[in-house]
Amino acid sequence: MLQNPQIESIPSAYDANYVGTGIVHLGLGAFHRAHQAVYLERYLQARGGDWGLCSANIRANQALADQLTTADCRYHVAEYSSRQQVVLREIRAIREALFAGSDAGREVLLARMAVSTTRIVTLTITEKGYCLEPSSGKLRFEDPGIQHDLSHPQSPKTAPGLLFEALNRRFQAGIAPFTVLSCDNMPHNGQRTRAAVLALASRHNANLHDWIAVNVCFPSSMVDRIVPAMTEADFNRLSQDLNCDDKAAVICESFSQWVVEDNFSMGRPDWEQVGVQMVDDVTPFETMKLRMLNGSHSLLAYLGQLAGYKTVAQAMQQPAMVSFLRSYMHHEAIPTLQGVEQAEMLAYAERLLARFANDSLEHKLQQIAMDGSQKLPQRWLNGCQTLLDTAHPMECTALGIAAWVIYVQEAGTRNNDLNDPLAQRLLTLVAEHRDQPTALLSAFLAQQDIFPQQLAADSRFQQSVTQAYNELRQGSVVELLNKYSGD
Repeated sequence: MLQNPQIESIPSAYDANYVGTGIVHLGLGAFHRAHQAVYLERYLQARGGDWGLCSANIRANQALADQLTTADCRYHVAEYSSRQQVVLREIRAIREALFAGSDAGREVLLARMAVSTTRIVTLTITEKGYCLEPSSGKLRFEDPGIQHDLSHPQSPKTAPGLLFEALNRRFQAGIAPFTVLSCDNMPHNGQRTRAAVLALASRHNANLHDWIAVNVCFPSSMVDRIVPAMTEADFNRLSQDLNCDDKAAVICESFSQWVVEDNFSMGRPDWEQVGVQMVDDVTPFETMKLRMLNGSHSLLAYLGQLAGYKTVAQAMQQPAMVSFLRSYMHHEAIPTLQGVEQAEMLAYAERLLARFANDSLEHKLQQIAMDGSQKLPQRWLNGCQTLLDTAHPMECTALGIAAWVIYVQEAGTRNNDLNDPLAQRLLTLVAEHRDQPTALLSAFLAQQDIFPQQLAADSRFQQSVTQAYNELRQGSVVELLNKYSGD
């Protein structure tokens, strides 16, 4: 239990019964509840208006939607600056919580998306939820969910299918389209979402395809807040330290950032009033965040677990890890970035190291490690090609890639415990090339939906990854972290 914690409690002070729903959100997870919903809560507190949220899970966790519904969609967000400083917010911006994992639930969600009062649809469904090839961004038509949506477009199961069908209903009814705002960690997430929806539309209706292409806005955005998955220990901490008994509560860091391209067809909240950065082009922000924050997080996830750590804060207590991450950001991430001043990027790197060291967040490395096949291209691989083209080092990144391969290998000995949409394929490669490291690495690099063909065929890239893999198999992780720390 905390000794004399500094707690600021912020109740929700407006009458939510008079707030209409203007935004439908796909992905009722912890990040949405601690990020977009908090911005909307602050906005509604200050400005009011019909910008409440209807938030839905489309794949799993009916219990959460039921909990929120029972609580009239009230829940709490605990924002920790440190273990001794916390802000506890009551959130009521979500006006309806849905579970769309059944036919009846999907129909309710589609009806909410199709109604004219819905002006924006936002998404936090993780990279795999878009059913895209990670390296190219093309829709994976062979995905079982997409196959279902092609055969049953009026009862879709995937996010692209839901967006397509809702837009189709508005098209047929003569209702103007909503704006689609992706809030997931993908480069050009608006463009990728647009491409996925248009790919589906091209298989159905040429007129609808053209209507979407001309009339629907797909702005990109960059989101940033560290929000670990909740555990029983977290709920106990909230109860004991903050007297907060709320099974829908979320713990997160105090830092938050949201950068959004200002391209909306049916209006939007004046988000600038609550700290959202509205810009013409989000690319410099999203690339910096993907390669510096997310890239460092993935290095922590794979190398940290190999070194025996379980959380980010634990790994950051190792001086060699701190130096290694700083070296990665300075020498392998920053050289690939454009549009941001050098001094700003260096300062951003130091802020990230301080945020990672926040010991009030029990951010599990296992959580960050999931879905590696979907994350590597935008976090590391796209930047790798730039590093090779400009003769910059890539040893830190190569060490991370090698650690990911070993992580997948070791999953084969943990009862196939690999949380990744390509788990079956990757574990099959491990089984086929057991005790054949050279063949295994070649097989992994041959996965063109993960590794861009030009990069995988580059002998310098192959040699760097092979050397890193051999060193990790033969030596100490901490010694290697020290070896590749250039600062």
